[in-house]
Amino acid sequence: MRIKLTFSFILLLSFITHAQNKKQLAIARTTEAPKIDGILDDAVWKTAKEATGFTQFRPNVGVPDTEENKTVVKMTYDDTAIYIAAYLYDDPEKIMRQFTSRDNFGQSDFFGLILNPNNDAQNDTEFFVFSSGTQADAVANPSNGEDFGWNAVWDSAVKINDDGWSVEMKIPYRALRFSNREVQTWGIQFHRHFRRDRSQYTWNPLDISKGNVGLYHGELTGLKNIEPPTRLSFYPFMSGLTSSFDGQTESDFNVGLDVKYGITENFTLDMTLIPDFSQAGFDNLVLNLGPFEQTFSEQRQFFTEGVDLFNKGNLFFSRRVGSRPSGNIELSDTEEIIKRPKTVKVINAAKVSGRTKKGLGIGVFNAVTEKTNASIRDTETGEFRDQVVEPLANYNIIVLDQQFNGNSSVSLINTNVTREGSFRDANVTGVLADLTNKRNTYNVEGQIKMSNVNDLDGTTTGFSSFFVARKVHGNYRYSFDHSYADDKYNINDLGLQFRNNFNNFGIDASYRIFKPTEKLNNYYIGTYVNYRRLANPNTYTGGNGGINFDAQTKTLHNFGANVNYQFGKQFDYFEPRQDGRFFIYEDRINANVRVSTNYNNTFAIDANIGGATFFEKGRDSNDFWFNIGPRIQVNDKFIISYSFSGDMSYKNRGYATTVGNDIIFGQRDRKTLINRMNVNYNFNPFHSLGLTFRNYWSTVTYENDLFTLKENGRLDRSTGYEVGDLENNPNINFSTWNLDLSYSWQFAPGSFLTALYRNQLFNSDNASEQEYFSALSTLLEQPIQHTFSLRLQYFIDYNDVKQLLRNKKKNNINS
Repeated sequence: MRIKLTFSFILLLSFITHAQNKKQLAIARTTEAPKIDGILDDAVWKTAKEATGFTQFRPNVGVPDTEENKTVVKMTYDDTAIYIAAYLYDDPEKIMRQFTSRDNFGQSDFFGLILNPNNDAQNDTEFFVFSSGTQADAVANPSNGEDFGWNAVWDSAVKINDDGWSVEMKIPYRALRFSNREVQTWGIQFHRHFRRDRSQYTWNPLDISKGNVGLYHGELTGLKNIEPPTRLSFYPFMSGLTSSFDGQTESDFNVGLDVKYGITENFTLDMTLIPDFSQAGFDNLVLNLGPFEQTFSEQRQFFTEGVDLFNKGNLFFSRRVGSRPSGNIELSDTEEIIKRPKTVKVINAAKVSGRTKKGLGIGVFNAVTEKTNASIRDTETGEFRDQVVEPLANYNIIVLDQQFNGNSSVSLINTNVTREGSFRDANVTGVLADLTNKRNTYNVEGQIKMSNVNDLDGTTTGFSSFFVARKVHGNYRYSFDHSYADDKYNINDLGLQFRNNFNNFGIDASYRIFKPTEKLNNYYIGTYVNYRRLANPNTYTGGNGGINFDAQTKTLHNFGANVNYQFGKQFDYFEPRQDGRFFIYEDRINANVRVSTNYNNTFAIDANIGGATFFEKGRDSNDFWFNIGPRIQVNDKFIISYSFSGDMSYKNRGYATTVGNDIIFGQRDRKTLINRMNVNYNFNPFHSLGLTFRNYWSTVTYENDLFTLKENGRLDRSTGYEVGDLENNPNINFSTWNLDLSYSWQFAPGSFLTALYRNQLFNSDNASEQEYFSALSTLLEQPIQHTFSLRLQYFIDYNDVKQLLRNKKKNNINS
């Protein structure tokens, strides 16, 4: 069960429906703006028209609200903002509220305002206010769902009353993108959520069996003579950081500026002029034995906010910008590396994005990273030299996305990486189409992509395609898909691609309900079959099929299960780490069951357990994994969650090393245990204290006798290789420790003071037989890295400054 409750799943249920009769709310201009205090006693609210008659869409469909739980919404506007007042009738004893950080839905009732100034059914701006007073906001469209990484600066207040609760909101025009037409009609929707039973209502009814949510918006009429403001905002910041490790201390101080500027009424420029990522969290390191790179999620705010256009086609992996240097270090026999940079500094980054009145989305992203050197010392002469491991580099993305019919789009995206000097450059172009028929029944999606990598030895061009056709309405649904990439396709300079050289086919079928049964609010059951081949040579590599099931009970407990069976021989062309070679395994089955109890309760728990085995002659390998995560809601401000997970793999077979022309595999046992804890105390919506802890431990122990991989993909133990024969001991004991303690204070709209303390430990050795507590003791003996940072960010709106200067000038004249 997710802490952040959204209605994103509706966007995934289907994609298009005919426009229906839409409710309309007429809005009138005010000459006196209401005070945003949650008390609906302002004069304007006495005459404003009401939006009433909400209808439930989850878990029951079509149930009207009652006098006891009705919602009444009123709106007004002036030259600077839209204002909203909502009275939400309810028994105050039943209103659930939990204080959380921004964008965290928690266990709270909420009221949601959805605006679509272009009234195009596809591009929404969402504003949520919780009964606790916490805010959340997002931009949303059918292709990418809801993006809560987007943040605007707006005002809201709530008040708990004897017969419910009330909300007031002020949405400045700077938070929206709209045209300068004299008379405007906007798409609009209101949401009301009751956390106690997860019921949700909308003003304009929803049909959740088909269509994206934007097609069911009502209309806001009466907006006249409003002009898009000068959308210019500044976010100046100061940050200080001190870090100590193994007796050495480093300090850093940064002053910088982020800027948002509305180039036109519909397009915005975002710039980070002097980037500061000092408070980006530690990555959750794991021991990686596989053939593919280890990746981590993005934690830098600039790269997570407002990037929905740039994610088209999955060609943009933002961690590439400022990641590890791309160059290799060349050493002579007498040289050693003194300093090897782990990351590259981002000099600046900017993005321009928006959408025209006719639905054309345009996005331009650009970032520059600095020249980076490694330091090398000659052990005989003592001389030092620098070697460039990453030159000055430019990362660029251009996106064109034309939407039409309220449900379809065609896109063109190009990504480019240009590095100075004798380093590789890369360029990728993709053409995408997402089309739904007018009868609201079928969707077709297609993608064609081409990559060009310009290396020192020439240019390599690769090709990839994807196609899916699916039924997207009703209880029964099905799809067919095909994905292809040749062995030259490579997007990894700015994208993320774990493998290429595939020619795969898949079939999916599912059944879901939209009306609760006697015991279940909802359930889903799906099945699938996949058939896989290489693109070059065109040969079979394997197949699998399985079943998934998910359900929620009337008491808000969630549970599910899945089974996956890899039938027959599977030809793994990646585990050997050598082109053209493959490893065969057969008939593997894995299964998992999971449960998540009602988070509304003081005590809740998430748990899953699973396992895997082979039905292959000569193998008795088994896997077993589990996770148990208790969660305690001490009160509406204090939450503690803990998880303990493990993964035990016995007699697993995998790549160990290469000796000459021989590819060496080993049979190994692996144990992994992970402890995590999160403690959150929110004093109110503006003050929060958080503690995060993670300890990861994994060991790998090989049997002494090793295998040689034969040309036919089978393993042979008769060659006599033993663990002691290898240059590097493959047995591993790997452990990490991370602790983050943070305090955040929003002292003004869009303005934050954040204090953060972190410590980190790391150890890797060959003591794989060591048990957990002995390994933990060894870990705690390692040098510890301590980091403390303080960051102050202040929000400045150009229009506020301009008005302040006008008032000051007027006062000076009058005096």
